[in-house]
Amino acid sequence: MSSQKKRATKVEPLKHRTDVDPKFFDKSWKKLDDAIREIYNHNASGLSFEELYRTAYNLVLHKHGMKLYDKLVEKLKGHLEEMCRSLEDAQGCLFLEELQIRWDDHNKALQMIRDILMYMDRTFITTLKKTPVFDLGLELWRDIVVRSPKIHGRLLDTLLELINRERMGDVINRGLMRNSTKMLMDLGPSVYRDDFEKPFLEVSESFYSVESQQFIECCDCGEYLEKVQKRLAEELERASQYMDAKTADKITGVVETEMLSIHMQRLILMENSGLVNMLIDDKHEDLTRMYNLFKRVPDGHSTIRSVMTSHVKETGKALVTDPERLKDPVDFIQRLLNEKDKYDKTISVSFSNDKTFQNALNSSFEYFINLNNRSPEFISLYVDDKLRKGVKGANEEDVETVLDKVMMLFRYLQEKDVFEKYYKQHLAKRLLSGKTTSDEAERSMLVKLKTECGYQFTSKLEGMFTDLKTSQDTMQSFYANISGDTDGPTISVQILTTGSWPTQPCAPCNLPPEITDISEKFRAYYLGTHNGRRLTWQTNMGNADIKATFAGRRHELNVSTYQMCVLMLFNSTDGMTYSDIEQATAIPRAELKRCLQSLACVKGKNVLRKEPMSKDISQGDTFYYNDKFTSKLVKVKIGTVVAQKETEPEKMETRQRVEEDRKPQIEAAIVRIMKSRRVLDHNSIITEVTKQLQSRFLANPVAIKKRIESLIEREFLERDKVDRKMYRYLA
Repeated sequence: MSSQKKRATKVEPLKHRTDVDPKFFDKSWKKLDDAIREIYNHNASGLSFEELYRTAYNLVLHKHGMKLYDKLVEKLKGHLEEMCRSLEDAQGCLFLEELQIRWDDHNKALQMIRDILMYMDRTFITTLKKTPVFDLGLELWRDIVVRSPKIHGRLLDTLLELINRERMGDVINRGLMRNSTKMLMDLGPSVYRDDFEKPFLEVSESFYSVESQQFIECCDCGEYLEKVQKRLAEELERASQYMDAKTADKITGVVETEMLSIHMQRLILMENSGLVNMLIDDKHEDLTRMYNLFKRVPDGHSTIRSVMTSHVKETGKALVTDPERLKDPVDFIQRLLNEKDKYDKTISVSFSNDKTFQNALNSSFEYFINLNNRSPEFISLYVDDKLRKGVKGANEEDVETVLDKVMMLFRYLQEKDVFEKYYKQHLAKRLLSGKTTSDEAERSMLVKLKTECGYQFTSKLEGMFTDLKTSQDTMQSFYANISGDTDGPTISVQILTTGSWPTQPCAPCNLPPEITDISEKFRAYYLGTHNGRRLTWQTNMGNADIKATFAGRRHELNVSTYQMCVLMLFNSTDGMTYSDIEQATAIPRAELKRCLQSLACVKGKNVLRKEPMSKDISQGDTFYYNDKFTSKLVKVKIGTVVAQKETEPEKMETRQRVEEDRKPQIEAAIVRIMKSRRVLDHNSIITEVTKQLQSRFLANPVAIKKRIESLIEREFLERDKVDRKMYRYLA
């Protein structure tokens, strides 16, 4: 079966001629031209837009698109040039109103013309990449009207003049301003930017440059910043009302540069009203304003921080190096706490709790607190005062708050181990004398120290509390054991574990026979129940209650152990010389003099009489039972004359003990580091050891070097044979 080739079918157009009227374009354009004129004359209601659309459609269809486009350009140009001439004649404030009316008319007309020429827009203009009808109308308005030599400058000057009047306090027509700037925005971003925004920013720069100079000459810092804040708010509000959103950041940038950045140093350091005066006078509102305003400018906050840090360091240094302030440790620390509270409040209220400012404040306090090497002692004395006497009119929560504040100062200390030494001494005295206001507060302080420095820091302190509890149980057992023999005085013994308590070896004094008897009974009982232990009486630390009669009236005297030993001598004699008392009691000379001073020289507590009468005790003095002693109180407490602060020799001794305690800690750190690193150079060891021990104290490089030498001698380390600055760990 044979296949036949299929022929492709073809449709050809009709071969007849279509006659077109030679005046077709002119007639059609005449119709469109008349319609455009009527549109601009507000007579569009009588027009048939369907017919006009068809007319424009046919013109494009018959290849007259280019002629139609050119005629449209010519028509719009002619109309706008005529409109431009009438606008040039508008007088005064009517100019903007007239411009706005004509702009609105032009916009509406363009929308109608675009609808009529929609077919041309979609086909001819798209194909030949011509400007669409509506955009063409905007460009022509821009070039013929807005950028007309007589209108361009006048429009800008009018807008800038209105803004200037508003800045000076006048009320202007913001709606008109909004419409004018919107017209420029509608004409394109570059038109708004070049024809309005750039000149506006330049004029504003000059305005604020002059105004800032005027303000800074006649205002103090607080007043000046208030005016700047007001100006910024005005410009932001102005921009939001009748400018492009992007202009807001630009105009506030101009204000910030001209009114803040350029004058930043002068404002912050302004005499009698700058940052320092605001800090001194607690002007929190002004400080808040300064913080918020200078946040806007480069290096604003860092400059404020720097000046604040310098001021805090300067005032703190003056405080900690003032000899008058050092006379009262409790007042000294209270002033530091007051300063800390003051600046903490400033940072909280005015600086939005800014961490960088808080860190700067902490750094400043750490700097000046450590300028005074007695700060650890003074902080311990302050805590001692509060836990011994309590905080006046305060409850437990208030005491807790005070302790928290003290811990903040404690964190600044570089020599925390020195604080530990003093705190142990003061805690021991409080516990042994029963003068602590609250066991709960004492334990709370221990918890804070433990949290801050670790278990090792407080282990011995906690051991003190354990000893007191054990002592209570021991005394109960002792008296239960001797229940049948209760004649004579009673004693309450506190057994202190050597090492936990800051006790110093002291020669025991000669106790009265009555006390010696009961003391030996307790010794026998305790050693009988505890194998392998030794008891050493610390007679320099106890106290006693003595019943005494003066002028027929009975009193109960609360005295120290040494005072008790002296007073009991006068049961068998009315008078004794200093030498006799010293020989009979064997009390150390310095302690005996202080003891006799408190018994004979303190008004209202003088149960003994001294001859000759003077404040100082000498070896030639004679002491008598004072039968004329009177007191309104039945119970009379006679304290020992003692200085609150250490004497110079005592300070030296404490410092030496601290240095001795540091040696094993430094050595332990060196060994830990070398054990893990095996080989290390000298400078790296110094750095690592300092870093490891900084939570307790700031290690001295000289001390570290000595400890390295000691470890080499004991063959824990050796020097490298080639590089003498390198050390090797010996396993």
